Amino acid sequence: MSSPAPERRRSTRRRPELSYAEADPDAELERGGKRRRSAAGTPNRKSGADKGESKRRRGLAAIEDDDDDMCASEPDAEEMRREEEEEEAAALEAEEQANAATLGARRKRRVATRLMSKQKKEEDHFVGDPIPDDEARRRWPERKFHLLPFCLQDPQLSTKKRSDATEEEKSARCHYRSAIVEGASFNLGDDVYVQAALGEDDYIGRITEFFKGVEHESYFCCRWFYRVADTVITPKLLKVPDHEHDHERVFLSEEKDDNLIESIISKVNITYVGPNLTQQEKAELISNSDLYYDMTYSVAYSTFANVPPENGGPTGSETTSDISCDNVDSPREKTIADLPVPPDAQMETATLLDLYSGCGAMSTGLCLGAPLSGLKLTTKWAVDMNEYACDSLKHNHPRTHVRNEKAENFLKLLQEWDRLCKLYDVHNSTFLPRISNDDEDDENGANEPLSEDTFEVEKLVDICYGDPNKIERDGLWFKVRWKAYDSSHDTWEPLDGLRDSPQCIKDFVESGYRESILPLPGHVDVICGGPPCQGISGLNRHRKHKDPLADEKNKQILVFMDIVNYLRPKYVLMENVVDILQFADGFLGRYALSHLVAMGYQARLGIMVAGCYGLPQFRMRAFLWGALPSMVLPMFPLPTHVATKRGQNVPNKFSVREYIISYIVFLQVGNHQTKDVMAYKSRPNTDLQCYIRLNRKDMGDDSLGDATPKEAQLFDHQPLELNKDDYERVQHIPQKKGANFRNWKGVRVGKNKSVEFDPNIPREFLSSGKPLVPNYAMTFVKGKSLRPFGRLWWDETVSTVVTIAKPHSKAILHPNQNRVLTVRENARLQGFPDYYRLFGPIKQKYIQVGNAVAVPVARALGYSLGQAYQQGEFSGEQRPLFKLPRNFVPVAQATATRLHQGSSAGEVVEEE
Repeated sequence: MSSPAPERRRSTRRRPELSYAEADPDAELERGGKRRRSAAGTPNRKSGADKGESKRRRGLAAIEDDDDDMCASEPDAEEMRREEEEEEAAALEAEEQANAATLGARRKRRVATRLMSKQKKEEDHFVGDPIPDDEARRRWPERKFHLLPFCLQDPQLSTKKRSDATEEEKSARCHYRSAIVEGASFNLGDDVYVQAALGEDDYIGRITEFFKGVEHESYFCCRWFYRVADTVITPKLLKVPDHEHDHERVFLSEEKDDNLIESIISKVNITYVGPNLTQQEKAELISNSDLYYDMTYSVAYSTFANVPPENGGPTGSETTSDISCDNVDSPREKTIADLPVPPDAQMETATLLDLYSGCGAMSTGLCLGAPLSGLKLTTKWAVDMNEYACDSLKHNHPRTHVRNEKAENFLKLLQEWDRLCKLYDVHNSTFLPRISNDDEDDENGANEPLSEDTFEVEKLVDICYGDPNKIERDGLWFKVRWKAYDSSHDTWEPLDGLRDSPQCIKDFVESGYRESILPLPGHVDVICGGPPCQGISGLNRHRKHKDPLADEKNKQILVFMDIVNYLRPKYVLMENVVDILQFADGFLGRYALSHLVAMGYQARLGIMVAGCYGLPQFRMRAFLWGALPSMVLPMFPLPTHVATKRGQNVPNKFSVREYIISYIVFLQVGNHQTKDVMAYKSRPNTDLQCYIRLNRKDMGDDSLGDATPKEAQLFDHQPLELNKDDYERVQHIPQKKGANFRNWKGVRVGKNKSVEFDPNIPREFLSSGKPLVPNYAMTFVKGKSLRPFGRLWWDETVSTVVTIAKPHSKAILHPNQNRVLTVRENARLQGFPDYYRLFGPIKQKYIQVGNAVAVPVARALGYSLGQAYQQGEFSGEQRPLFKLPRNFVPVAQATATRLHQGSSAGEVVEEE
């Protein structure tokens, strides 16, 4: 609908700010009244340590075969240089953003206090008698009322109120139900176009109040609709070719503010489209309206969600509640009471596909958390291109169909599998087993011995899409088991080569469908995954700021969304480094939101810190929820613990306990330790150590089914062995808090806090003849870094678990042992149970652990998923945050532990 062209007016539409939890503190408002959204509603500041860890190598790391269990004699020069550049860039970026934040805050204040006014026209006025005082107070309880005639008030008081008046809050003398603007009648609940600043598109809003101000000005309060381009998605995303938005679709928000009634332009017919309508019904509704809305949009929480029932009617809700995660009593924060966990037989079940699964940390955590809210979630399928990570996942989740392949090939395989299932009509098959008739086989000569040069297909045992034989021929392939040969002689054969074995193909497809070896569209309940985006990493020297999607290193986020769009699961959970919300103005984070919303999914974006959920590791990550319109959008769980990082506090009022690193992590072992499996020597010293040592059954892990738990053992407690030179250097690092290479003899700190060689002290050398103090440590980040050869300490938390266990540029040394942290210690920092075993060379184990999602974070998200999944149809509740139940913190479960009391070679002792 095109709006009329009266004299242009200006609206005082409020520019909403974002809250701390998901807001960008550095976002600013552009001049001229244009709304400027933050990068997916998230903080921009990031320390060098976090930024350095942001590289995503899950499944893509090069497999090193030589000297894989030992640290190289000298650090990789290119790697050191890149890390140095990254740390310097991070510091510069933080400084620039701090300056921008100050300027942005000033601009916000100027815009927020600026009132746009114009000469009142005679024809613009209210109609009818004022609404009675008691009714007005009941309908608009948040409004300030000043009902005495303005001339009878204290002049000093009235002057004060005029000076304090802002766009966000005006006092009312009386309310009305209708108004006349330029001869047209408008009523409460009407949807209207509102005049914007010169050169901008007209705003769209719903009238919720008509009132006279204390100075006799005529106002209306408007609840705003947002076009796609007005949201966090931004206009730039409208040009991305792989998805598009309907330009007639708008989103109802909870944002509202007061405007002069002369800024109303005209009515607009906006229709609500419910989530349960058929496509035909939706099309008919939309065809009879100017615009339509099917979701709400929350600025503060970057959320697109279903419309509560009270807002779906023609008038909508006339009052809203502010959303604030700082207020413990906020109605937007739901508290979950302690509830008993129902037995498995009474639980609803759901299937999970873990994309870019790594060793399976995110799906493990989700499946541990969901049953606590009554949902039995099972990882049915997993996909990753790192073969060692797949081996680890298979071992820990033997009932999961694990595929070691590229995600894009997995998508093509799904499409081919769907075609085969339709070709053989397996959906309608009775699946009666084929019964072999030995006599018939004998008559047909099936059992006659084959000649040496003859191969006959016995059965098909696997399927893939790609190029398994490395012949540069992508396509659909089957793994063939040959008659008279065992599995060691299985080969991959193309579909075209099996045309003479149609029954074998049919049998495989029917059996595969019955066993759900691959998901089909509509058969997946949940998809989770962390698509790697190496193109946003600070280690990437050729990042494409103008078009991140043009970088091949960022393409996996497109593949992830394509798989979601093909399978259409009920729920989606995507994880990534926080850089996805910062690099290129958060383009990739906005893209992910945009794609989900364009596909019709509800979406909610948030950031979670691992240390806020019981780990001695800070580790900040971004998470994106998606939910079909027929489902309830999951909330984000509020913190249960205090987390600190370099003196920074995470603001929350729901802290239970602050854990330090020694409570959970450290174990005794030497620099040279080659055993994969070890026995515990003593009982644990803390509740959390008890919990981390629970067996699968006591942990609530159903991945092994009804299998009897084995006695507790410790896996992967191996450090990357330091070479002779580095081991000698580490022995010179004092065993005290804050110790690092600066404590070596001959190193001093200058006035600018940069290190330099002390000219009065002769340079020391190692037994190999190399210097004790290597040049790379002195020059790293211009000599200002404290990370090279740094020791961790008992009362500290780790910034983030790394994928490369080399001490040359990272603080990863044990407090009182001359070695780096072991794989198991890193795994404990990530919240892996001790029973979770890893496979591959030791460097690959570090990569698997460092790329993983912190298990307790995923566990909390799994609890939220279970709560949302079981609510069934949408009930109107749209809280973005909730408090986990009091008994969610797992230490109480540790009383059920059964620990091995014996002793054996290679025993380890928990540090006190």
